[in-house]
Amino acid sequence: MGNWPGKTVRVARGTWRPGHGAPVGLVDLPGTYSLVPRSPDEELTRELLTDRGAEGRPDLVVVTVDAANLARNLYLLAEVLGTGVRCVVALTMTDVARARGIRVDEAALARELKVPVVPVVPRRRQGLDELADAVREQLLDDRPPCRLHLDVAGDEEDDPGLAAAEARYAWVHEVLAVVRTQRSGAGPTVSDRVDRVLTSRWFGIPVFLAAMWGVFTATTTLAKPLQDGLGGFVGGPVADAASGALSGAPVWLRGLVVDGLIGGVGQLLTFVPLMVIMFVLLALLEDSGYMARAAFVVDRLMRRLGLPGRAFLPIIVGFGCNVPALAGLRILGNRRQRLLVGMIIPYVSCSARLTVYVLFASVFFGSTAGTVVFAMYLLSVLLVVGIGMLLRRTLFRELRGEALVLELPPYRLPTLRVVGTQTWQKLAGFLRTAAGVIVATVTAVWLLSAIPLGAASGTSFGEAPVEHSVFGAMSRAAAPAFAPAGFDDWHTAAALGTGFVAKEAVVATVAQTYSADEPDSPDHAGELGTRLHETFARSSGGHPLPAVLAFLVFLLAYTPCMATLAAQWQEMGGRLTLLSTGIQLTIAWLLAVAVFQIGRLWW
Repeated sequence: MGNWPGKTVRVARGTWRPGHGAPVGLVDLPGTYSLVPRSPDEELTRELLTDRGAEGRPDLVVVTVDAANLARNLYLLAEVLGTGVRCVVALTMTDVARARGIRVDEAALARELKVPVVPVVPRRRQGLDELADAVREQLLDDRPPCRLHLDVAGDEEDDPGLAAAEARYAWVHEVLAVVRTQRSGAGPTVSDRVDRVLTSRWFGIPVFLAAMWGVFTATTTLAKPLQDGLGGFVGGPVADAASGALSGAPVWLRGLVVDGLIGGVGQLLTFVPLMVIMFVLLALLEDSGYMARAAFVVDRLMRRLGLPGRAFLPIIVGFGCNVPALAGLRILGNRRQRLLVGMIIPYVSCSARLTVYVLFASVFFGSTAGTVVFAMYLLSVLLVVGIGMLLRRTLFRELRGEALVLELPPYRLPTLRVVGTQTWQKLAGFLRTAAGVIVATVTAVWLLSAIPLGAASGTSFGEAPVEHSVFGAMSRAAAPAFAPAGFDDWHTAAALGTGFVAKEAVVATVAQTYSADEPDSPDHAGELGTRLHETFARSSGGHPLPAVLAFLVFLLAYTPCMATLAAQWQEMGGRLTLLSTGIQLTIAWLLAVAVFQIGRLWW
């Protein structure tokens, strides 16, 4: 959640019944400060409001105006009013304005603008019914909308854009003189005083890192008992009930349901408590206003390293999922900048990777699992910066950085409704994405595991040991490539193979392959950890911890998923996507080998 241009890069559509009237189509446009576009997302907003003519424009536009930053928002409103479209102004942040000693006369503002002005405080659900009534009344109004006509001074033929801008600024100052009063002598706000520490050059980065470490440590600590309980329930009563219900069914059907779907999908479901806890903690940081400060602090560091400032916005989105992050490239006006950032976004650690980090970190590192997960995210940031600098000095030498335009909201006490809504939206999005992919991947893996091969070629379909199946043979063929990194086992190679489809599938594949090895295990959750220890100890020659870290590093750096590749192909083209994929695989392998070879000197 944020309030800056670029946060929304796609048009969202829905249905609204303003004032309990007839339903209307609602379109949420990408945010902008001006109808003079600097990037593709802003071009979309301008096109809908100005370039389609009167018939192609929406019937009404709701313009949100920040009462605490009235001058900046009135300039955009002047442009919108100049198009002749019917408008309603939603005056937001009125509570923040009052806290800063600013008073805005809504009635006077409505008279000056000649459009309805409705003060709203959405966090407290105040003014929303009045806004809906105003929208409904305007939609039913048969009179032509008021259009703002400004007297443009100067030589308009020489520079019409500059002359029009000066006219709008003059109009803004005239309106402000009538509608706004500000208490003199108002000192710095609480937010201003806190920001002197949290956004300072000395404390900003350490505070941000400490906050992220706290999030991941708390997540892994609080989620562990819930995961263990849910895992025991899925691997025990649920699996037993399914086995009993299918007692008379063919062997292959029992294997598909119990070892495949329940073993694989069930293991992923155990991470739902972890995802909920993490999303709640991040939502608390976002709703409090801190995440905007984190964006400001990290952006300053990135610009010093030569990366474009606005590129931080899609990178932040990438920590949730790389696919919408690639769509977020549209906020960058320069095509070469979009290509550069598109090549480094796959190194941003998405939420799907988190499930794998937590599984392996919990099994091998116990109480320090949160620190290991935090280290993976820190490495992700270092890779983004390092690879970005490398590409800047090779393929994109001519690029120049730019500043980040970012509004810093005041600090607030998070509200239960907002935190709950954000958490549910993110969790539902994760489950929607994972559900179909996981079921399809688990089914495909089981089918390949059910086809006998080699020593088991004489057995029936579905009865061969997974190691002597088509899937096992494919995994064994790929495993030797990871010998220098300490994890040349067919189980890990199989997991990385399905991880190419979706990172969520790694956890399901690990659970599925070990479940197929030990179908009668009474304690599959505990057995899984034991088997993972045995696997890495054997493949690493007695150095399991550096081998696990190498595995996690490879998982972080190699190709995210098929959906990300498709998004890259759409945004960047086939040639750069293939080049980017090759670079990712090479860097992932080199880093994994380095981590293991250096790590085994200490462990």
